[in-house]
Amino acid sequence: MTANVAGTATASADLELRLEAHRRELTGYCYRMLGSAFESEDAVQETMLRAWRKIDGFEGRAALKSWLYRIATNVCLDMLKGRQRRARPMDFGPVGTPQSALTTQPEVTWLEPIPDSRVIADDGDPAEIAQAQETLRLAFVGALQHLPPRQRAVLILREVLRWSAAEVAELLDSSVASVNSALQRARAALNDSDLTPDGPAVALDAEQDALLGRYVAAFERYDMDALVALLREDATLSMPPYDLWLRGQQHVVDWMLGLGHGCRGSRLVASTANGSPAFGQYRPSGPGGSFEPWALQVIELSDGRISAINSFLDTARLFPLFGLPATPPEPG
Repeated sequence: MTANVAGTATASADLELRLEAHRRELTGYCYRMLGSAFESEDAVQETMLRAWRKIDGFEGRAALKSWLYRIATNVCLDMLKGRQRRARPMDFGPVGTPQSALTTQPEVTWLEPIPDSRVIADDGDPAEIAQAQETLRLAFVGALQHLPPRQRAVLILREVLRWSAAEVAELLDSSVASVNSALQRARAALNDSDLTPDGPAVALDAEQDALLGRYVAAFERYDMDALVALLREDATLSMPPYDLWLRGQQHVVDWMLGLGHGCRGSRLVASTANGSPAFGQYRPSGPGGSFEPWALQVIELSDGRISAINSFLDTARLFPLFGLPATPPEPG
């Protein structure tokens, strides 16, 4: 009896380790499907629970990985039934101006950023890491949200995870012809839109690190001349949950000196999100040198300049998710 109990415990521990080994990649898959860091973690947890419940029926005819992806896909498709797609400010209308009112869309579910540590293995193959970073960019994940859920799954499995059409067909209980047709429609939809990134993700090297260092210095000094020198001419600024977004160096600066003047004196704490550099922004909150969380900035780089500043204002949820402190550390 004791030996049987010990054997069962060992088998359970081994299974748990085998399941956990897939958690990060499953989180990345569910995030691309759902566009939410929090919902992707819920989806992966539900996937693990379903796997535990059904493990007696797993006969090993398929690899554990493909079996888990089948469960995760069904979980995501269930979660997406009857749901609005997650959106970015760019989805709601043309570019605004620095004088535009700050308004929100009623009942909009916004695209959320995700920490790199939840979805990218820092000790992985450099080529695989680069591929993961490219397909986690906000613009790419946002574009995926415009696809019907099954097309979305097919595109991610075929184009991002490099599964064969036969593997995807088996996972979706479909045919190869149906999978190829769905992939063709998904590709056409993305190609016909202007939602996907306009350039490849930028690997952070010494030059990019120096650029980010200059950005932090310029932002914390609120030196607009120095900031303009770092921005692409067509750089964008967005601030979910506000639907306003701006394009162009001068519009970004004019907004920061106008409605955004409260950001003067902010401090930035480095992080990473969606394969891009990110910063927790803390604004001055009153006399005495106190600061409060204000935004998670996700910075996109292109051609040696900053192409986008995406400021997510839901700090009550995002700062704990990213491991950012309640107050910035003292300088120096």
